[in-house]
Amino acid sequence: MIEQVVVEDIAFRPDLAVLKKRLRVRDSGGSADRFERLVREAAAIARPRALYSVAYVEDRSDRCVVIGGVRFESRVVQVNLEKVQRAFPFLATCGMELQTWMDAQEDMLERYYAGEIAETALRQALGFLRQHLHERYRLGRTSTMSPGSLADWPIHAQGTLFDLLGDTERTVGVRLTDSFLMIPTKSVSGIRFPTEHSFASCQLCMRAGCPTRQAPYDRDLYDRRYAAAAMATERNTTRE
Repeated sequence: MIEQVVVEDIAFRPDLAVLKKRLRVRDSGGSADRFERLVREAAAIARPRALYSVAYVEDRSDRCVVIGGVRFESRVVQVNLEKVQRAFPFLATCGMELQTWMDAQEDMLERYYAGEIAETALRQALGFLRQHLHERYRLGRTSTMSPGSLADWPIHAQGTLFDLLGDTERTVGVRLTDSFLMIPTKSVSGIRFPTEHSFASCQLCMRAGCPTRQAPYDRDLYDRRYAAAAMATERNTTRE
């Protein structure tokens, strides 16, 4: 059985000035007062947390990889983990406390602000988890893949990942809906892994104007790295 590690000691420290600048909240006027009140409310109740496991890659074949006894079907995942022995399936969330608080906002502007504040709590949880993994396991360069970020690894793969993560609702308060979305909505799941080459799903995504884009689209990357790997696998199979 794979050990699950819960990370709960994540402090939510919103930077009011940074948030105001990003959301274009002016210091004068009623919107600034409303926004500052919401930040104070969120900081008082927020409990962002994370969950991860240390899992070993047990088998690889064309378009699939077995991690911790669970089979994942994706050429991109298979190729990215080609030289990896140990991976870190994870889940990070703003916490159900902030989800309940967000849902209680009736004013449209305040609901928008609340969502952005909760998103900040999620990002801080992800940053804390990343630092925790690097310090505890002395990782070098790492990258992350998440279900639903690519056509090659669609959103329904979330169910397979949650099979590996165990009872997430009990441990960190995150549940998966029938449509494979997470509640709280400000949650992220995926697999973090050591790598020689930096990777972001954005490099394979053509979506224009994405506000969360982390890397530019590389139109030749799939053919260069993933299609080439498939052809090499096919040649080796033919020889055998």
